[in-house]
Amino acid sequence: MKPRILAAIAGMLLSIATPVAAQDRALLQLDWIPTGEHAAYFAGAARGFWREQGIELSLARGYGSGDTVTKVASGAAVFGVADVGAVLAARAQQNVPVRSISAVYTHSPHSLFVLRSSGVTNFRGLEGRRIAVTPGNSHRLYFPEVARRAGTDPDRITWVNTDASAMAALLIGRRVDAAPFYSIHWYYQNKAAQRAGQEIVVLPFVETGFAIYAASLIAADDTIQRNPDLVRRFLLGAQRSFEWANANQAEACRLHVARNPEVEQDDCEGSIRATMGFVFNDHQRATGLGRFEPERLAFTWRVVAESLQLNAGWDPTQAVTTALLP
Repeated sequence: MKPRILAAIAGMLLSIATPVAAQDRALLQLDWIPTGEHAAYFAGAARGFWREQGIELSLARGYGSGDTVTKVASGAAVFGVADVGAVLAARAQQNVPVRSISAVYTHSPHSLFVLRSSGVTNFRGLEGRRIAVTPGNSHRLYFPEVARRAGTDPDRITWVNTDASAMAALLIGRRVDAAPFYSIHWYYQNKAAQRAGQEIVVLPFVETGFAIYAASLIAADDTIQRNPDLVRRFLLGAQRSFEWANANQAEACRLHVARNPEVEQDDCEGSIRATMGFVFNDHQRATGLGRFEPERLAFTWRVVAESLQLNAGWDPTQAVTTALLP
C-alpha cells in the first residue's frame, strides 16, 4: 500500500481514537433586541472565540435588564447582559444571587433626543416641555440628579407615558419635545428623522458629569462559586470578541446582520461605532478592560439608591466581582 494512503488511514484512525473535547453549553441572555449595539457578541460567536474556550455559546434577545437578571438568577440563562444598576438594586432590595462579573460600558449612554427644530440645546431648555417615557425607564429615575447638575428644575417638566415602540415616532412627529434613548441609537433614529425632514440632537447625561457604569456581564453566584473556570473562559471569549469587533467593525456587522437580518448593515455600523466608545476609552485604559473603579461604582450606587429610595450606605461591591477577569 502506498505511503500516502497509509498516512491517510493512520490519520483517520487517530481522529476516531482521540475524543473531541467536550464543549460546555451556555446561554447568553441579552438586555434587549439585538441591534448593532450587540454586534460584538454575535460576531464573536460566529468567529468561534467562545468555542476556542470550550464553550458552545447561544444568544437570546432580552426584554430589559431586570428580566435578564431574573433569568440568570433562576438558571434560565448562564450569563447575561444587564445594566449594573439593575444588578445593584436587585441585590440590595431582595439579595438576588447575581453579580456583575465585568463592566462593559464604563459610562452610561443615557441621553435625551430632541429635534434641532425645537431650539432645545441643553437640559435647561427642557423646562416647560413634554418628554416621552416608558414605565420604569431608568432615564426617568436618573433625571433628577442630571437636572440638579444642569441647573434644571425637574418639576417644570411633563413626562408622558408611552410604549417604547412609539417614542421615536412621537418625537419625530413633534407630539413630544424629547424622548429618552441610549446615545448609541442616534444613528438609525436620526435616519428616520431625516426622512421626515427633521434632525435629532443628542443631550447626553454624561455631559453634566453624570458618569455611572451601565451595561455589564452577569452570572449567578452559584455559577461563579461552583464553576469559576467556566466563568473565566466565558470572559476570555467576551474580551476577545470586543477587541476583535472594535478593530473590525464592518466585518463584525456583516456577521451580526447574517444572524439578525432585520438589522441593516449601515445601521449596525453606526451603532457599533458609538458602542465601542463606551467600552474602549480613557477610563477603561486606566482601570483595565472590564474592571470597576471603586469611586465610580460607589457613585453609581448612590444615584441608583437615591432614585429608588434605597439605603445609600449599602456596599455595592457585594454585587460585583472581577476576580475571574483575564
